[in-house]
Amino acid sequence: MNMKTIVTRIALMGTLLLSVAACKNFKKAGTAEGLADVPFVETQLPRRVPTGALDAAIPEFLRAFMTDSTMIIHSVIIVKDGQIQWEYSSMEHPADSAHAMWSVSKTFTSIAVGFAIEEGRLKLEDKLVDLFPDKLPEQPSDNLNKITVRDLLTMNCGHDTEPRFNRDSVDWVEAFLAWPVEHVPGTWYCYNSMGTFMLSAIVQKLTGEKIVDYLTPRLFTPLGIPAPRWDENPQGINCGGWGLYLRTEDMAKTGLCILQRGEYDGKQVIPATCVDQMTAYQVPCVPAGMRADKAEELGLTKENSDWVQGYGYQMWRCRHNAVRADGARGQYIIVIPDKQAVVAMTANVSNMQREINLVWDYLLPGL
Repeated sequence: MNMKTIVTRIALMGTLLLSVAACKNFKKAGTAEGLADVPFVETQLPRRVPTGALDAAIPEFLRAFMTDSTMIIHSVIIVKDGQIQWEYSSMEHPADSAHAMWSVSKTFTSIAVGFAIEEGRLKLEDKLVDLFPDKLPEQPSDNLNKITVRDLLTMNCGHDTEPRFNRDSVDWVEAFLAWPVEHVPGTWYCYNSMGTFMLSAIVQKLTGEKIVDYLTPRLFTPLGIPAPRWDENPQGINCGGWGLYLRTEDMAKTGLCILQRGEYDGKQVIPATCVDQMTAYQVPCVPAGMRADKAEELGLTKENSDWVQGYGYQMWRCRHNAVRADGARGQYIIVIPDKQAVVAMTANVSNMQREINLVWDYLLPGL
């Protein structure tokens, strides 16, 4: 099958997808204190056929990833000016199937923290040791005593390396609190999925709900997203830093809500201040599992890398004044304010910089 045939077939698939626009009534979403118990309605974003520069850019984008054997792209949705202007899904990963988000989950945990702060249940300055006094080691270190919610949100809790332990046989909160805190919190960046788990544990302790249930009436229902699967630890706490499963359009809806400072379908869903802080530059950063000296040795700069642009609250800053949620193997929600656009992608790739470069090289000029 030649490239022209492949592109033609994908274009036909896109046309078919664009013709689907329906709503389905599902069971009532869960209720929460102060929130109306309203019927859940699954909705879809409006569609339109791409025109002009974007229409010309899409075939080149397709050729670029389809001729690169390392770029196994499962799905793509491009939202521009509030409408889906192009979407693609592979036969193995249809549009109506949920995909593992990996660390894209972290952004949703951050949103849950934002709601808890807005509702007066939590503050950025709250100390971790005060939230789990019954889980502390016998002699908490000075640095452990200093860790705040903000430090967890910015991957600055002071760990030299991410905590690792047998997750099947220990209490995760106790194990996290027992891990050495070698640096003063707020001064040392270390990508830390277990730190995000602790945010999930905090929200669950303060609200009495798992974050997937806490977010359902506040985020998922207003966005027309069915309550999703989110994996739990042995103690019944959503993993927070990973374990969420969403469809690509669910990702695109969330990206659009973030693009619009928390507004969706004419309603303020996420507090605007939460979105502003999540997406702003909060701390310097380097790729997950890497130290600053190694990043420098590899020649990573603000000109060539999207992993050294700065970190917000569980979101990465990008080149081109963009911001993203990202997850292992190439899961992306890329929010591009200067273009009023969102690009949502799922994939199975090893080089995530190469994947995002496809967006910058081929799609960005057409947006």
